Amino acid sequence: MPVQVDQKQLMDVLLNVATVRPVFIWGAPGIGKSAIVRQFAADVGLECVSLLGSQLAPEDIIGVPQIVEGCSIFCPPRSIAREEPYCLFLDELNACSHEVQKAFYSLILERRIGEYRLPDGSIVIGAGNRAQDNAITRPMSSALVNRMFHVELTANSRVWLEWAAQNGIHRFVYDYICSRPDHLWAQPPKTEEPFSTPRSWEMLSDILHSYGEDIPESTLSLCAYGCLTAAHATQFIAYVRQVRSKYSLKKILDGTQKWPGKPEERDVLYFLAQSFRSQLIKELPESRSKLSGESMALVFRAKELLIELAEISLEIAQMTITPEDGTDLPNWFVVEAAKDIPRLLRKRE
Repeated sequence: MPVQVDQKQLMDVLLNVATVRPVFIWGAPGIGKSAIVRQFAADVGLECVSLLGSQLAPEDIIGVPQIVEGCSIFCPPRSIAREEPYCLFLDELNACSHEVQKAFYSLILERRIGEYRLPDGSIVIGAGNRAQDNAITRPMSSALVNRMFHVELTANSRVWLEWAAQNGIHRFVYDYICSRPDHLWAQPPKTEEPFSTPRSWEMLSDILHSYGEDIPESTLSLCAYGCLTAAHATQFIAYVRQVRSKYSLKKILDGTQKWPGKPEERDVLYFLAQSFRSQLIKELPESRSKLSGESMALVFRAKELLIELAEISLEIAQMTITPEDGTDLPNWFVVEAAKDIPRLLRKRE
């Protein structure tokens, strides 16, 4: 498996490796491979020429033969045969047929096609999805694999949020990913349905900007479910409802606001409980012995809030302290909560 890098690390790899050797970027659909290559090309002052591997035939690379002075020569396509250096981006390279892959051998290793050579200073970068992504892929021949330097791009919410803050991402999307960074990316499903990626969140941001701030909730729901994993869309809608209804987890934690208790606010309650759980996972240490004074105060407050939550919805309260998506609260807190909450509940009664 290739070494994993985030967006910033990949840019550093391209600046230092791609300038001397071809690089292949593995990664899930929508994770930002193409956008980073285009940004890299712009940063180094090169035009980015993209070829989509899944749509190529061998003659699209090697060109077609022409008789010149009694001999045949191959004329490479104009998109490749250029006089000035450029960045050649071979997107979906591992979706090519084996015949097309073979056509790339000399282009990738020697930077030439027949008699044509890429201008000095040109850069060759390939990219493709992984087999587990349910995307169009074909096994890459060992000869092609061995001609390139390989890395795998992974989603990093911190780096994405830095980019989002500078690129006008809608405040609802930005703030939601701040509170639920684990929702930035989801494993592509086995069925044909939307799923969350950095690209789909950017798409949702563009749509929200297009509709404007007064987007009706029914339209918001349509947009979210059209871009995101269904579970993420549900919670995103609840988050927007929370913002519009002025509920705040911070205010609930400091005691200046109560959990929403109306039946029609149940989805907002669910989102706040999920955010509460995420904050506990983030703030509480794995070992109780490492508790600070501040985190000890959070433990006491968390138990009180779980009791208040259980009085509104026992199901949501149980969900808050039970595992979700493999992210568990510290064992010591779960044990303490199970032991102390019934006692505290009796005391309140």
